Amino acid sequence: DFARVRQRGERLALGCLIANWSQLPDGATPKLGVVTSKKIGGATERSRARRLLRESFRLHQHEFARPVELVLVARNSIAGKDFAGVEKDFLAALRRASLLKN
Repeated sequence: DFARVRQRGERLALGCLIANWSQLPDGATPKLGVVTSKKIGGATERSRARRLLRESFRLHQHEFARPVELVLVARNSIAGKDFAGVEKDFLAALRRASLLKN
């Protein structure tokens, strides 16, 4: 599923993440996948990055204009960021991609 979204979907890199997404049929629930590489740091840093991205998605999943499959790839700059910084980058990426309701 991750490879399909990354190959056939759209892509946007902004801040500490890269967002890949593809549309789902109306009525479906949004889906999330998170990718963290070893370039970010050790296991604890990668786990923290995944938790921050998942929490950002959880808080804002009802604000999507239409259902999407979303694959977020954490960039090196996510290391050391607090939740507010990650959430800001997440929302900025979704706004630029026109995925959020007005």
